[in-house]
Amino acid sequence: MTTHFTQRTLVTAISTAIALTGLAFQAQAATEVSVGYAISSNSHYGAGSRAFKETLERLSDGEFTVSDHPSGSLGGERAMIEGLQIGTVDVVITSTGPLGNFVPETYVLDLPFLFTSYEQARCVLDGEIGQELLDKMGEHDLVGLSWSENGFRHITNSQRAIAAPEDVSGLKIRTMENRIHQQAFEGLGASPTPMAMPELFTALQQGTVDGQENPIAVIVAANLYEVQDQLSLTGHVYSPAILLGSPVLLDGLSDEEREWFDEAAQAATDATRAEVSRLEEEGVAFLQEHGMTVTDNIDPAPFQEAVEDVYARFIEQYGDEMLERIRNSSC
Repeated sequence: MTTHFTQRTLVTAISTAIALTGLAFQAQAATEVSVGYAISSNSHYGAGSRAFKETLERLSDGEFTVSDHPSGSLGGERAMIEGLQIGTVDVVITSTGPLGNFVPETYVLDLPFLFTSYEQARCVLDGEIGQELLDKMGEHDLVGLSWSENGFRHITNSQRAIAAPEDVSGLKIRTMENRIHQQAFEGLGASPTPMAMPELFTALQQGTVDGQENPIAVIVAANLYEVQDQLSLTGHVYSPAILLGSPVLLDGLSDEEREWFDEAAQAATDATRAEVSRLEEEGVAFLQEHGMTVTDNIDPAPFQEAVEDVYARFIEQYGDEMLERIRNSSC
């Protein structure tokens, strides 16, 4: 009886040790994936990051865990993209603002008044053209996972209402680190001031710049209504976002693992777009309730005329093939 008890105890102990060793191995084998973005966790990017995390962790059964890094804690958008190239950051949700500095083909998406509706923009980005641009990322030490969204950009400032191009003249306007956006505001007579997003609130608060331009979702998430009192619904640029991955991580994945990342990226896109759509409906009223004066029903024609030179300069440098494909798309 003693022998039987000893053997049974030994078997149980060995089984327990094997199980614990397996659990320890699984815990050790789990790969942590960092996701960085420049605005707060309660933003549309935050919604996308949470959807990415839930989907990747569920599909991988814990093989991958996701750590969330909002509010520029890993750096501004340009710095995070550079981090992807060298593998210090794994995934970034970013605007296309600085992307053209890395992948010039994407500058076409930043042309003012190129897209006229969310439906058209999403259709183009989800189709053949969008996939071609995602594939281009691979030529620049980046992995394009999916196109996401910021929304149509509008101007805020602390000086005056803007209803016509001449109202922009003389204002110092923060832009993204994007030459197309800077050229557009030069055409409007403003002094464009490129600046990383984490620096913007303080710059507006201190009067370093008079205003800025961003989609409603970003204006709300970044609390810009606290330091700006004028909002003009110019809708001058449709601003995509993009989920980018680091080739240092993703190039080493199996086909199944890469499918997990692709599915997680699509879940992030769906969640982000849903939040943008919600804020487009509710955000303007929210900003008015928080003290902003809203100028709407703006005639886009004078603004379009003022920025025509941006198209000429773009075509001269990059040609018009992709531009015409977007214009002639069936979307």
